Amino acid sequence: MSITVVLQQMVMIFILIAIGILLYKKEMLSEVTAKQISGIIVNVTNPALLICSAFQDGPKVSLKELGFALGIYLIVYTVLIVVSFLIPRILRVPGMYHYAYQMLTIFGNVGFIGIPLASAVLGTQSLIFVSIYNLIFNILIYTFGISVLHRAEERQMQISASKSTQSPDLPRKSNLSQDAAAHNAPSRWKKLINAGTISAAATIIFYLGDFHVPVIVSSTLTYMGQATTLLSMLVLGVSVAQMAPKDIFSHPKLYGFTLLRQILVPIGCIVLFRPLIQNPLILNTMALMLAVPAANMPLMLSKQLHVETDTISQGIILTTILSLGTIPVVSFFL
Repeated sequence: MSITVVLQQMVMIFILIAIGILLYKKEMLSEVTAKQISGIIVNVTNPALLICSAFQDGPKVSLKELGFALGIYLIVYTVLIVVSFLIPRILRVPGMYHYAYQMLTIFGNVGFIGIPLASAVLGTQSLIFVSIYNLIFNILIYTFGISVLHRAEERQMQISASKSTQSPDLPRKSNLSQDAAAHNAPSRWKKLINAGTISAAATIIFYLGDFHVPVIVSSTLTYMGQATTLLSMLVLGVSVAQMAPKDIFSHPKLYGFTLLRQILVPIGCIVLFRPLIQNPLILNTMALMLAVPAANMPLMLSKQLHVETDTISQGIILTTILSLGTIPVVSFFL
């Protein structure tokens, strides 16, 4: 992986983010528009970018290599889950905010940033491995991720209730929360069937099946997919523009988090897995997916569950801004 190519790509990404900030300041983009564009990215352009990679001509990796990549990436996510319990303790984060650092640690932006970045830096042949990574991401966030947020929700309700003078209502509120969690359990499993999961699975199936589609279909998917980078960076620009600089840069623990999670963890995984991985594309894809900044999905889910979102939001923005330096640093070790 060329550091020059990575750095050029990151500079380009930040130029596009700056354009998003400018468009928001000029009132040519709004928060509502950004949410609508996010829906287009998640449900249309990202899936198109993944699926069209399955129809690319050229040599393809074997089923054995795909299975090996799946095994490696499952181990990587296991490592991230373990690390997510350690980082808040290393940084001495207050207990009520552990969930935020866990979500920031486990779930990187492998969709909005990871897919277009891998396509540009590693080539479209890497997207089959990105599909595997995204498939694990989607399954994990709607199972383990949701459970982490539900525990945080219950803890925050208990803290809020303990400060309230209406102490007799505490057991009743706690029971309501448990009833709501039980009621929503089936819907959480239904959410596993989403555009990200379906497109990742479809990419793998089409890739293995070596299907040939009409040029009009592949070309249409390619044009749709090419819009992903621009649209996703504009949305990130809107997010950055909505936060005051002091809210982004005035949190020392998040700088420590960035050092641990965005630099030391990816480099550690590269050193750990390099002797085991023969295919450099599997290793490079793994490293790039580990190096991307924190994902937006934990923030969206936290808002739905009425969990405090400031720490997650600040972590997403800060790791995104600092990724201009952290991703090239990680790529230096490949």
